[in-house]
Amino acid sequence: MKRSVALVIPLLILANFAFAQKVVILKSTVKFQLKNLGVNTGGTINGLQATMVFDPDKLETSSIEAVLDVNSINTDNDLRDSHLRSDEFFDMARYPNIIMKSVSFKHKSGDNYIGQFNLTIKDKTKTFAVPFTYSAVNNTATFKGGLKLNRLDFGIGGKSLVMGNEVSVSIEVEVAK
Repeated sequence: MKRSVALVIPLLILANFAFAQKVVILKSTVKFQLKNLGVNTGGTINGLQATMVFDPDKLETSSIEAVLDVNSINTDNDLRDSHLRSDEFFDMARYPNIIMKSVSFKHKSGDNYIGQFNLTIKDKTKTFAVPFTYSAVNNTATFKGGLKLNRLDFGIGGKSLVMGNEVSVSIEVEVAK
């Protein structure tokens, strides 16, 4: 019994590696924006890591999982960044990552696609339709897309008379193929 388990585990690891690879991210930009006191304000989240297998000819077997490090939130204001990492907003101590995982993909036209993604923030998951473009040149591929979300759906911040609820997120990622 122990021997068969010992043989199965390496096979599962190899099978998982064959179907999903951690990609080399050459460049990534994740920006967010919302209204605060009637003024657009926002920042970036860095530290993107991704596991993806994306083939425009095989969308049914394609998958993307991206993880963002909450500690990397940057609004060019250290006090605000610390506040965003606190339990009132992203609660970095308990939920250090934001995870976006694909459910399915559809080709629209040309380089245009739409993906259904589960977005998990603070252990709350919602599904979003995310339009994006995919272009491949030589040994690189670029994904550009975005979505709008309601911060209250994820328990980020509280009700506020001065801070908007709608957050726009734009994502651009260049990977080595």
